[in-house]
Amino acid sequence: FCLALIQLHVSAVKSDNLKRACGLVREASAKGAKLVALPECFNSPYGTQYFKEYAEKIPGESTQKLSEVAKECSIYLIGGRSIPEEDGGKLYNTCTVFGPDGALLAKHRKVHLFDINVPGKIQFKESETLSPGNSFSMFDTPYCKVGLGICYDMRFAEMAQIYGQKGCQLLIYPGAFNMTTGPAHWELLQRGRAVDNQLYVATVSPARDEKASYVAWGHSTVVNPWGEVIAKAGAEETVVYTDIDLKKLAEIRQQIPILSQKRCDLYGVEMKK
Repeated sequence: FCLALIQLHVSAVKSDNLKRACGLVREASAKGAKLVALPECFNSPYGTQYFKEYAEKIPGESTQKLSEVAKECSIYLIGGRSIPEEDGGKLYNTCTVFGPDGALLAKHRKVHLFDINVPGKIQFKESETLSPGNSFSMFDTPYCKVGLGICYDMRFAEMAQIYGQKGCQLLIYPGAFNMTTGPAHWELLQRGRAVDNQLYVATVSPARDEKASYVAWGHSTVVNPWGEVIAKAGAEETVVYTDIDLKKLAEIRQQIPILSQKRCDLYGVEMKK
């Protein structure tokens, strides 16, 4: 099936972001995409100073638009970190998924908050404003089961392993790596998660805006179960298309059967919630 990743140029105007995002979703659907993904923080600039201002409840304005366009196009739509979600006085970094009938299929709250300090390069602390999610998020399609993470979640190999154990064949990480971590680890982490678990990994980033307070790396990417990069964007706004070949996935798992060769008598990773 065809997967489309929308690397959106995000402005400070929420209504413009929503309008452009929905237009690109329609374009991707018209070109045959069955599953379409938007980037992390697609409806607002990325930064702790913006989260409260742009926060919405779910359902709300942004998720209603996503539901409508998913139904209109009869596709599966992953809403990136569509919004900073407000719930019970707390803010979450939240990704929503809508089915071809417009129904909400999954809601993933970012599990691992991005609190880092690389001296002289970047310091960022999501926990100043955001609360962490506490659950895994998967959804079924007629094609395969899909697991969700958001950006920093990709660094935690155990999370991807759990998704693989639960039958996911595609992991999607809306993310906004920066100009320090992006060139160093963006592709490396995706290839690692794909090879370790013999599944497809897709990441979808905002387009790069050199004038923004937080500059995203871009380079939305798809990696196959062999660890090969099969689709990759540059830094500009674009839509990346690729075919997810589940027959190839099955062949790779048969050729190198690591999933059945794990020594569960010696080690294991388990889901606690």
